[in-house]
Amino acid sequence: MKIGELAKQSGLSVHTIRYYERIGLLPYADRDRSSQRDYDASILVWITFLGRLKTVGMPIRDMLRYAALRERGVETEAERRLLLQQHRERVALHLAELQDCLLVLDTKIAGYAGSEQRMKDYDATPPQRRRKPAGTRAARPRGD
Repeated sequence: MKIGELAKQSGLSVHTIRYYERIGLLPYADRDRSSQRDYDASILVWITFLGRLKTVGMPIRDMLRYAALRERGVETEAERRLLLQQHRERVALHLAELQDCLLVLDTKIAGYAGSEQRMKDYDATPPQRRRKPAGTRAARPRGD
């Protein structure tokens, strides 16, 4: 499949596909007789996986490390598993933080169900700040 078709099916831009290929996230594509990239349809599975890694916040350097290990074959499976497990732990921690934030939002939203039931801890009106009029500061002597 040509790069335009791959872009359409994968949801990536042509520019992104070329960039991923250049940095090593995607293997170099075979070329047809007119030197245009010709991708095998199986690359879509790998691109989908990369998209998932990106969605869960894996840094490109880790995706590159994973891709390099994958390229080396079966003997790197333990390293790849460890890399994914470590990232999964980071995702799980982030997910727990997001769950806590979601609970706060849900509680806040529920507080708006009735004006008498608003939560005072989160919805208190901040006190008005008053500024001193300009020029009312006491001048401090400067040190020589």
